[in-house]
Amino acid sequence: MPILDWLNKRQALQAAAVVPYRLIEVDAVHGDPAADNWLIQGDNLDALKALLPFHAGRVKCIYIDPPYNTRSAFEHYDDNLEHSQWLSMMAPRLELLRELLAEDGSIWVSIDDNEGHYLKVLMDEVFGRANFIASNVWQKRYSRENREAIGDVHDYVITYAKNPDAFKKCRNRIPPDDVQAKIYRNPDNPNETDPTKRWRGLPMTAQGFRPNQMYEIVAPNGKRHRPPEGRCWSTIEGEFKKLLKSGRIYWGRDGNAQPSVIRYLSEVEGFVPWTWWPHEEVGHTDEAKKESNTLFGADTSFATPKPERLLERVLHIATNPGDLVLDSFLGSGTTAAVAHKMGRRYIGIEMGEHARTHCLPRLQKVIAGEQGGISKAVDWHGGGGVRFARLGAPVFLPDGQVDPQIGFATLAAWIWYQETRTPWQPQAADAQPASPLLGVHEGRAYFLLFNGVLGDRRPQGGNVLTSAVAALLDEAAAGAGVAAGTPRVVFGEACRLSEMRRRALGIDFRQIPYDIRARQEAPAWR
Repeated sequence: MPILDWLNKRQALQAAAVVPYRLIEVDAVHGDPAADNWLIQGDNLDALKALLPFHAGRVKCIYIDPPYNTRSAFEHYDDNLEHSQWLSMMAPRLELLRELLAEDGSIWVSIDDNEGHYLKVLMDEVFGRANFIASNVWQKRYSRENREAIGDVHDYVITYAKNPDAFKKCRNRIPPDDVQAKIYRNPDNPNETDPTKRWRGLPMTAQGFRPNQMYEIVAPNGKRHRPPEGRCWSTIEGEFKKLLKSGRIYWGRDGNAQPSVIRYLSEVEGFVPWTWWPHEEVGHTDEAKKESNTLFGADTSFATPKPERLLERVLHIATNPGDLVLDSFLGSGTTAAVAHKMGRRYIGIEMGEHARTHCLPRLQKVIAGEQGGISKAVDWHGGGGVRFARLGAPVFLPDGQVDPQIGFATLAAWIWYQETRTPWQPQAADAQPASPLLGVHEGRAYFLLFNGVLGDRRPQGGNVLTSAVAALLDEAAAGAGVAAGTPRVVFGEACRLSEMRRRALGIDFRQIPYDIRARQEAPAWR
């Protein structure tokens, strides 16, 4: 497979690995405190690394709108990066985003022709070429662009899936709009609105030749019909007779037309999404700018926002209510606002001060029932909540030691992710569970002795593995229903048991901090 090479690519491939694991500290909760929505202010590379222990493999849909590298200047972010710098910026972030995707999840990236084709090859490397889904074309203008040799009228939304087969099974169809629905009518009542009484006739032929679908059909008026040349009937004769008996065959107004199958509007599941997204369906840049001006005022709005209808299309296809959505280039907050209105959970990451000056006020307006964008279309009237958070201190000190102020749950989440590559689910809702047992994964039980989880910091109190502590681990395992003899991995400050004794107990001891990988391994792709 062809690969990209650029200046400093090797350093870019290591960028995610050297990013420290940081805390995420909640600054304030706005609206419903039970809502699982997050707005994180901070560098998105650091923030994505911090999210791994808690959300790896859980994000259903990622949408990002990174800087387009258009050689122009924007007030709220740098969109004038040199080409190799742009690739070096994108590569480690895509790597971490891949780790966060659920098995049936998908990632959607808005881009234009300046970097779009390079991005496609880069994403082939990171996500796998076989996992490419589509380069959707968004018609962003409704009027001609006459300033260039050839007018620029579209952007791309490049889409990849973690598992294309799983994504195809769960992706949603596009419901018919009013224009498409008008095709379905009731000839006996032109004013009919009941979808169970509005219908259209669908041609009963298919391309190709299948011997059992080449039968002759005799119409009620005696006319005989056979499939046109190069085609066959779309169903076998037995199924046709069932349709005929149930009154689902239409012969045209005068009864002389080829048979077609009656399909009611109520039976229309929707249309398979396709790659052409006209502005009539998903909005355009002028619509987005007006939405932004209404929210922020013309003097402080964003230069290149995306319309809410565009994000509605992405989230409708890729998610269902309750699914988790992530945008690590949140910009003016459109993805979070649309996800909120559509009943999805979301995490938005934005580095600049406009996380507080733009994104947060926008989400507060959504919570209050703001009626712009898609609000009326999705019947939005307000509610929900969002947590505003910042990136905190690194978990590990410069010398590699664990910061003594770090809580048990924070280190537990990282160790669990390090060992299992899955997010940790604590057994208790508080920040310091009473048990050192983190869980069982693939036949191994994991324990953490840290921060006095067993009562105090003395060796006999729980941070050092002794015979007494080993007995307490037995009790914790039995209490959680872990089978006797299950191999154990124990993280602690030190171990007072001999190697022979550890083997007899089935314990693999890991010392803190030396056996904690504070940094990721290098990416598998090159």
